[in-house]
Amino acid sequence: MSGRDTAYVWVDRDTGGQPDPAAVLLRRAGALLLGRPETELVLTHDREGRPVVRVDEVTGSVEVAVSVSRTAGLVAVAARRAGAVGVDVERIRPLPALALAHRWFPPAELAWLRDRPEAGRTVDFLRLWTAKEAVGKALGRGLRDGGLRRLMPPPGLPLRPVPGDELLRVGHPRLGGGLVLAVAVRASAQVDVEVVQRPGHEVTAERSASVERTSLPVVVRGSWSSRCSARGRL
Repeated sequence: MSGRDTAYVWVDRDTGGQPDPAAVLLRRAGALLLGRPETELVLTHDREGRPVVRVDEVTGSVEVAVSVSRTAGLVAVAARRAGAVGVDVERIRPLPALALAHRWFPPAELAWLRDRPEAGRTVDFLRLWTAKEAVGKALGRGLRDGGLRRLMPPPGLPLRPVPGDELLRVGHPRLGGGLVLAVAVRASAQVDVEVVQRPGHEVTAERSASVERTSLPVVVRGSWSSRCSARGRL
């Protein structure tokens, strides 16, 4: 594990069975970052509703900030020792990108999307959408309070400051497999992103440091904590 400030990401299949794949990945993340057996870890939330993995010791508790995202048949988990993190993953599929952007995004992002090549417009839309979701999770409030209207930086890597909040950074590690992945952090300096596990693969590691250059629901999804309460799952 790197000594640099790093957000680690795990992605795996979600069959809907037990044990919950999200809980499995959260314990795996906690064991890596805290250096403790998975059986000693506690899955809980902080005061702002963000999920954390905690280990209780005689001298007090040690926590790791984590984030969870689900899309059809997949679950993603991000974890970071140095501060808040948010993650979102979406499958690439046909959708009315411009119509959705017109309804949900600020005018500047709609104009940017219109100017993008039509062949890649769906992916560009999903990069903006996942960035907003990931930033909302890092903030602990999901898409509430105008989260979809929050302006995002141009998609890609490295993680880039969010306009209007230089302590928020977001970017898109390359995942492949017809997926778009976004990771957001609260940090005053650059944060690395390492994809530890990809769906259907053994645990590997790939550090993202270079620049990479049905439909979404029209009802704004709530925060991770409200969704897991309603579904009874992480």
